[in-house]
Amino acid sequence: MKSLLLIIIIALFTGSEAYAQNSIKSFEYKKGEVLDILLARLAPDSEELYSRYRRTAFPVAFEYTFELMPVFSITELTLGNNFPTTFVFGKWSSLEKREGFLADIVDRVPDFHEQRRNTFTYIGLTYYEIPQDITITIDTDKVNIATAFWKNENQNFSAFISDWTEEVIKYGGKVILELEEGKSPTGFYYNPDAFYLIQWESKVAFDAFAKANPLAEYETLKNVHQLRIQ
Repeated sequence: MKSLLLIIIIALFTGSEAYAQNSIKSFEYKKGEVLDILLARLAPDSEELYSRYRRTAFPVAFEYTFELMPVFSITELTLGNNFPTTFVFGKWSSLEKREGFLADIVDRVPDFHEQRRNTFTYIGLTYYEIPQDITITIDTDKVNIATAFWKNENQNFSAFISDWTEEVIKYGGKVILELEEGKSPTGFYYNPDAFYLIQWESKVAFDAFAKANPLAEYETLKNVHQLRIQ
């Protein structure tokens, strides 16, 4: 019951039902739309909080064009400290609508942030304006690794990213999504310098890559957060 409830709650204000179980999740963003990435862990015994949250906040988000895209479970924390349990993609029709919601929600729902704090023990949000049409296809039968990078200052981060993606391809990984120049709302900071979603054919393939390219040892990085989603 709680896993289903979490899928519904963390969709950030949607009345949609849970997505049908299918190993292939394919979804699109058009140029100028906004992609949300939300990571969260639900607080214990928060069912009543969710009910009020849905009644108050969801209608405002609908007005501002929010759509729920696929929702994934986070099955493993491979690097980092925060261990959310759910990974959500969201969509807004434009940056104006996304930021309009952020500017308006507290006037419309004065205890909005308090509700969110009480509903979740962890929540991080980044949103990206999409520069060109993209289609994201994720096969949950494969090994899907989401990696967020924060760079050290005075380091050649672009060279690191180029070398790292070359190694990904060399070891058989497939780049599903790469994002930069995101924003995080106040209070929900999760704003990496680069975000990648990589698909691997197997856990063995990913482990071989990770062993040969240990991210924790790179001086170029100030921080890294890496999760497996399914």
